[in-house]
Amino acid sequence: THLAAAIANHLKEHSMMHIMFLTVPDLMDYLRMAFDPAAGVSFDDRFQEVRGADVLVLDDLGTENATSWAKEKLFQIIDYRYVTRRATIITTGKAMEEIDARIRSRILDDRGCHVFAITTESYATRRRRR
Repeated sequence: THLAAAIANHLKEHSMMHIMFLTVPDLMDYLRMAFDPAAGVSFDDRFQEVRGADVLVLDDLGTENATSWAKEKLFQIIDYRYVTRRATIITTGKAMEEIDARIRSRILDDRGCHVFAITTESYATRRRRR
């Protein structure tokens, strides 16, 4: 999370790119809120905003409430970004085998994806001990 946020912050400071950083549970809430008539934005517009961001950081994949709707929307976002080769950074504490097979197949495609396994304790835990 710390490294993903650092990447997003650096890009935001040094480019004109549209950067979105969301935990996956917050992403699902962000999309669901568009169904509220008082939201002032349509679901389609919000969905397209997420899919079309120049850089999308999805933090904590696997912590979302895995309803069939959430799984489908998450797959659609990741698949669209995979097909259109848009920069997507995904963090997870899950083993790859625990990730939905359709999403895992996109993440593990080495033709355009790079997986970095960071096997140290979390930055937050290290800071608390100081």
